[in-house]
Amino acid sequence: MGQNHTMKTEFILTGLGDHTDLKTLLFVVFFVIYLITMVGNISLVILISKEESLHTPMYIFLGNLALIDSCCACAITPKMLENFFSEDRRISLYECMAQFYFLCTVETADCFLLAAMAYDRYVAICCPLHYHTKMSKRLCIQMTTGAFIAGNLHSMIHVGLLFRLAFCGSNHINHFYCDILPLYRLSCIDPYINELVLFVFSGFIQVFTISSVLISYLHILFTIFRMKSKEGRLRAFSTCASHFLSVSLFYGSIFFMYIRPNLLEEGDKDITPAILFTIVVPLLNPFIYSLRNKEVISVLQKNLIKKVSSRNFKQTTSVVA
Repeated sequence: MGQNHTMKTEFILTGLGDHTDLKTLLFVVFFVIYLITMVGNISLVILISKEESLHTPMYIFLGNLALIDSCCACAITPKMLENFFSEDRRISLYECMAQFYFLCTVETADCFLLAAMAYDRYVAICCPLHYHTKMSKRLCIQMTTGAFIAGNLHSMIHVGLLFRLAFCGSNHINHFYCDILPLYRLSCIDPYINELVLFVFSGFIQVFTISSVLISYLHILFTIFRMKSKEGRLRAFSTCASHFLSVSLFYGSIFFMYIRPNLLEEGDKDITPAILFTIVVPLLNPFIYSLRNKEVISVLQKNLIKKVSSRNFKQTTSVVA
């Protein structure tokens, strides 16, 4: 690290900033996506927490997944929207680390929650008579807590290792949020150790959780093929296909981001998969996992009918009075 290098304490986020002629359109599109994501996920969290009939392992997992998706949107989108009309698009080193820490925590927890949800569906479909013993509420809470603990520990490791790096060259990050890979590319110190730890830990998490999901779904498919009812098979296939689409988008984009060889090369290719797993997947999850669910729709309809009946009763009472 040579003689008179000035250490960088802030960075400029240049991702999506080249499209100056489209910035208004991009702002509107991502703002609408952000609103739908927040309304959909927070509504789902409130509905599951208030409705006692949804206090089952499957919906506890869904509620936590919705909470994670809303946190992911809050960590990324507001800063991205601000930068569409910001002149400098600056972010400090500590803001950068905080943003990555928060995102890494929720995305790691997301991986483990998706694996837990796949196991829950496996038990429900393949071992329905033993569901309440194999998938107790206590085990559900332990799995959920473990997912968040693993997320925090994983992010702590990578953020801690960032302090061994020094940034004395360019401070332009070719991304729309502060991810760890662009920081490695800007480091004056060889980030080989950071890259190796990222590859090992992310690889282990990906292999473990993806294997859990695949094994669960393979057992589910074998059980579906043995079903005698054609309607039952179609219904199960429809549910599994929509769930598997969301899982594939999420895991596929993260796998491409963090597990591919030569992580420090081809920075331009990070943006598309990052948009998928930080913006598109949180938008789709409420629709894929819950709004297509008959039980959730039934609860929503019941609550709407209650509200309409209550409003009509109040209007009738006021007219009579």
